[in-house]
Amino acid sequence: MIGQLALANRIIVAPMCQYSAAEGSASDWHMIHLGHLALSGAGLMLTEATAVSPEGRISAQDLGLYSDQNEAALSTVFGAIRQYSPIAIALQLAHAGRKASSRAPWDGGRQVAPGASGGWQAIGPSALPYSASEHAPLAMDRDDMLRVRDQFAQAARRAGRLGADAVELHAAHGYLLHEFLSPLANERKDEYGGSLENRMRFPLEVFDAVRSAFPAERPVWIRVSATDWVPNGWDIEGTLALARALKQRGCAAIHVSSGGLSSAQSLKPSPGYQLPFAKRIKAEVGIATIGVGLITEAEQAESVIATGTADAVSLARAMLYDPRWPWHAAAELGAHVSAPKQYWRCQPPEHPALFLGARFGQR
Repeated sequence: MIGQLALANRIIVAPMCQYSAAEGSASDWHMIHLGHLALSGAGLMLTEATAVSPEGRISAQDLGLYSDQNEAALSTVFGAIRQYSPIAIALQLAHAGRKASSRAPWDGGRQVAPGASGGWQAIGPSALPYSASEHAPLAMDRDDMLRVRDQFAQAARRAGRLGADAVELHAAHGYLLHEFLSPLANERKDEYGGSLENRMRFPLEVFDAVRSAFPAERPVWIRVSATDWVPNGWDIEGTLALARALKQRGCAAIHVSSGGLSSAQSLKPSPGYQLPFAKRIKAEVGIATIGVGLITEAEQAESVIATGTADAVSLARAMLYDPRWPWHAAAELGAHVSAPKQYWRCQPPEHPALFLGARFGQR
């Protein structure tokens, strides 16, 4: 359970940007991609970072939920998935902040300057660029902040109409909400900068707006970077304080990642390297956590759950490489998984009870 949302298992398909939308609207690629992952046997699937405004997109090809056209396109994708898969679907709502107006990764990923084709002026808590070579964002004034807060709320209302089972706020990886949290990106002198309490203020206001706009019986949670991996940046102590404040506001879980705010970050990824952060948050705050970070093996994932390190595991690259990862994990661990009846004939003879309810006669 995450809040009141019951999941078939504790495997989550992590959000993964596809850079394949048209004016924010899901394309045929999303139908194939999300439909494929919806048949994976995971308990929950998160959409990619879904922008709440055109200028909140990482790239001009990002998925969005800020127009009727965006909503209609996602409704078509969701409708197909609902017809054939029992998987729960959560929408990740995001604003890229100063990391907006960028090229797709396979085109180099660099910022596109305002005025150039496919580029626009980014905004952020302060006029501090992600790197020295980039065009600085415009520092947001109070009207900008109110507008962005309301854009998050409007996108949450659209998510509710789409029938999304949950909403996740993206406050990780150097995007807008994370920028407000980190002193490396936030040098404001007003009530939204300086102290930890002030830096948390805008992300908490956005959470409150989304929680109010999304149906009360469906959970809302947040993805965070537990640390910037940079001295004097956002860190685990700040994350614990944020998690406590979010828990008081009805946040259902914390999805625990790290990094992404600064090119100066220093980390050495290794299997499960972010899991200690999830463990501390779960233990010290008493809120459900979703663990992520080079989780690739079934026994590794099972250990995360069995030891109480996190309440669920989130897989990204491993799921792209092996979209049937939950099937293979269930077979390895002697468990069961849901699969569409069209696929029942592939049930392995060495694990005849792998697929729940599977019956396939011979002809």
